[in-house]
Amino acid sequence: MRKLLYFLCLIFITSATIVSCDMAFDEPFNQDLLVGKWKSGTEFYKYASDGTGTTWDEADDVYEDEAQAFTWTLVQDELTHIHLMELGGSVPKVYTLTELTSTTLKYEDGFGKQFSYTKVASE
Repeated sequence: MRKLLYFLCLIFITSATIVSCDMAFDEPFNQDLLVGKWKSGTEFYKYASDGTGTTWDEADDVYEDEAQAFTWTLVQDELTHIHLMELGGSVPKVYTLTELTSTTLKYEDGFGKQFSYTKVASE
């Protein structure tokens, strides 16, 4: 009986350990795929390989030559934009990447709003 109890405890501890471990090892997104110009409707984002970028929306009568500057970082699935304001200061925005391929960029913000872009040009 004692051996059976020991064996059951061992099985319970092993199964609890396996269940508590995260077995999915997230592969980081390839940030080289992010570099380039992306479009969604009239909104554009341009990511440079040096971690800088610009954004503009032609519906607001803003074009690439007058785009807003930002810096970006990509760590695992977390994409961070630091928008640089013309009058000084910065505004950070953090997104979770859900898809990044050579032609598709999808992410969502902390409120669940989803964004989807198509690559229109490489750097």
